[in-house]
Amino acid sequence: MTSSSWQLFSLYGFFIVLLFACGAYCILVTRNMIRSIIGLELLTKAVTLLLIVVGKITGREALTQGLVITIIVIEVVVAATAAGIALWVFRRTDSLDVRSIRNLKG
Repeated sequence: MTSSSWQLFSLYGFFIVLLFACGAYCILVTRNMIRSIIGLELLTKAVTLLLIVVGKITGREALTQGLVITIIVIEVVVAATAAGIALWVFRRTDSLDVRSIRNLKG
C-alpha cells in the first residue's frame, strides 16, 4: 500500500468507522422501529463506502461498482420491507415500539 493510498484509506476509514458506530448505536439503543431502520441504513452506507474506498485503492473499480449497485438494490428492498412491517405494526398497535410485537398474534 502506497502512502497516498494509506492517506486515502485513513481519511475515509475514520468516517466509515464513525458511520458504522452511529448505525450500530441506533440499532442497539433504540426500541423504535423507524430508528432501527435508519440505523440499518447507516450500517449499509458504511459498508458501501468501505467497498468504494477499497475498490479505489486496489484499482478494481469495475468490480466495486457492481458490488455497490447490488448492495444498493438489496438495501432498498430491505428498507421497503422493513418500513412495510413497521407500518403494519403501527396500524395494529398504535406504537412503533419493538416490544409491542410480542403481543401480536396471527
